[in-house]
Amino acid sequence: MPTLWLDDIGADDLEEVGGKAASLGELTAAGLPVPSAFVVTADTYRSFIEATGIDEELFEAVDVDTDDSHALAEAAERAQELILGTDLPASVREDLLAAYDEMGDADVAVRSSATAEDLPDASFAGQQDTYLNVSRADLLQRVKECWASLFTQRAIYYRKENGFDHDVVNIAVVVQEMVDAEKSGVMFTSHPSTGAPKAILEAAWGLGEAVVSGAVSPDNYVVDRASGEIEEVTVADKRVMCVRGDDGETIERSVPEEKREERVLSAEEIHRLIEVGETVEAHYDTPQDVEWAIFEDEVYLLQSRPITTIDEGSAVPSTDAGRAEPTEAAGAADGGSMQTSSEDIRLSGLGSSPGRVTGTVKIVDKLDNLDKVEEGDIIVTEMTTPDMVPAMKRAAGIVTDQGGMTSHAAIVSRELGVPAVVGADDATDRLRDGQTVTLDGDMGTVEQGASISEDSEEEDVPTVEPHSPVKPMTGTEVKVNVSIPEAAERAAATGADGVGLLRIEHMILSTNKTPSRYVEDHGERAYIDEIVDGVRSVAEAFYPRPVRVRTLDAPSDEFRQLQGGEDEPSEHNPMLGYRGIRRSLDRPEEFTLELRAFERLYDLGYDNVELMLPLVTDAEDVLRAKALMEEVGIDPEKRDWGVMVETPASALSIEGLCEAGLDFVSFGTNDLTQYTLAVDRNNNNVADRFDELHPAVLNLMSQVIGTCREYDVSTSICGQAASKPRMVQFLVDEGVTSISANIDAVRDVQHEVKRVEQRLLLESVR
Repeated sequence: MPTLWLDDIGADDLEEVGGKAASLGELTAAGLPVPSAFVVTADTYRSFIEATGIDEELFEAVDVDTDDSHALAEAAERAQELILGTDLPASVREDLLAAYDEMGDADVAVRSSATAEDLPDASFAGQQDTYLNVSRADLLQRVKECWASLFTQRAIYYRKENGFDHDVVNIAVVVQEMVDAEKSGVMFTSHPSTGAPKAILEAAWGLGEAVVSGAVSPDNYVVDRASGEIEEVTVADKRVMCVRGDDGETIERSVPEEKREERVLSAEEIHRLIEVGETVEAHYDTPQDVEWAIFEDEVYLLQSRPITTIDEGSAVPSTDAGRAEPTEAAGAADGGSMQTSSEDIRLSGLGSSPGRVTGTVKIVDKLDNLDKVEEGDIIVTEMTTPDMVPAMKRAAGIVTDQGGMTSHAAIVSRELGVPAVVGADDATDRLRDGQTVTLDGDMGTVEQGASISEDSEEEDVPTVEPHSPVKPMTGTEVKVNVSIPEAAERAAATGADGVGLLRIEHMILSTNKTPSRYVEDHGERAYIDEIVDGVRSVAEAFYPRPVRVRTLDAPSDEFRQLQGGEDEPSEHNPMLGYRGIRRSLDRPEEFTLELRAFERLYDLGYDNVELMLPLVTDAEDVLRAKALMEEVGIDPEKRDWGVMVETPASALSIEGLCEAGLDFVSFGTNDLTQYTLAVDRNNNNVADRFDELHPAVLNLMSQVIGTCREYDVSTSICGQAASKPRMVQFLVDEGVTSISANIDAVRDVQHEVKRVEQRLLLESVR
């Protein structure tokens, strides 16, 4: 039969309906409140591709060299075209629509349930698609789209790498009645780290997508199951909610002001959920991670899976498994052709991100002020921090008193494509809220008023475009730097060969808590999830291109500004102090959680993630970190990993580093330059002495590249200097393996690399 109802499904039907559907069938049979659903069986998918005759062409199309990114992209496109472009047999169409009509005429969720998820020695979880609020008219197309998601680039690559034939993997599809949830969330029936009998509930308004995706910080409730006492209640500021839009799509909306800080769950609702959760745990005889929803005072279970993160040896922390602040939609004000005059210019600084915009000044002197920043405003602040990223995405422009071209404000604004002026000294004193100013991110100026010529037409703020739209072929790989996960799609669109630097610290510091405080408040699982979710969005956007992820590297003065920062050391010069690998090795319990996040990503199939250690001094640092990697289950022989070379000591110790077994080194020229020349890169008084092309810096880099070539260790650069033509010329001449540039410079660097490579080729044959 093309379809089966949940009432007829159990754990023994895994091969026919997939893991998700089998679990829902088990819950239904146990008498638990699961929304009505039918399953389009795996046999239906199989008979579809065979009866229509596309099976041979489908599997032939995906039989490609998955290391060839062009061939992989073409294979995925062709495979999905075959499925989406082929009509369903009439009997299947009729059966699916009849089952839908039998369930009613309400919208449904169309949820993939792949049979490959439980194959031995591999995890295919999260690779297939799910669609919410699907109408009858769209049902058949959405089912086919679920089938087609078996053949994304990542799914094809992962199966090939793990030795699974494409024709052994099937997919079922759950078509389930939508619960138009008024409130929803997740529940751990036991403590997710220790297994203690403490239930933990997260709750937010609207559909559960906002909670499971991390788009909203949910309320958190901790319940002692033995006594039934609600031990902790943490009411979050819930800024967004997922709801059904007018066109049927799931959209994010702002939570009404009066409900943002209102408690979501009453005591009675909490106890009802606990009762249901205990029944689920008893049925499976193991602690469960349950997704739930409440509509018209009725509780519904949407999914349940075993908790896999329980560590019997750990203590029970005070837990609030909340996530990062919600992500706001990026916005930009309209700019235009503007006139300037010297008397109009109010401030001067460094133009750190190109573009010219006019907007309303919003002074941000503390995090509580971020909510007042609306789309199109100009943020004016002493300096930006990772906590400000959601507001920076809304802003049309950014002005800071402090900072240089490598400051947080400069790096993030470039990645977001938001014009910025940094190091403007007294902007927060001289500008005022509500004032209209024009910011020029090329010239580094801020002027009063709009200054738009009357005969000019307004234009949207342009995104940064390369001088040439054509991607050249180069022997030297050209990658891209990414500071925040929100920039992943923009970075991937550059056509870069991968990510040469993804910084973890922005993901962690954006929680506004130090690592130790975050773990204390929310638990180890939530901390790991913060890292996994951030890295995963970038790894997914680039898959299978490599994404090089640097472990935590932030100076102590940044940690001191966060909750829990009072315990951080007070240092005269934090840039020379307690940061990078020295902090990680001194706090192995925190560093181990980062490493567990990498291991989780590998288990999820993101084998394009590479681990990079910052601020190493010598081989001893590397060997100690390597031992911790092995302790958490990361095999250094199977995973690509390496180090940052950003101190003279590491450059001069390069032979010992190579002998430690690493796969690559990457120059951090911002730090390498400041440590070699004794120039604080963020100190405006000596900014003119900061020169990455200084002969001393270049000599160190040349020595490192030469030694690494002898040991067959790849070399790269991910500092600010990678975008400079003279640095590109030097590195290609020296034989560097890859260059990682800022987002707005990738294409120009590609052309510069090609030019240098052509010169070297000509010189070799003359």
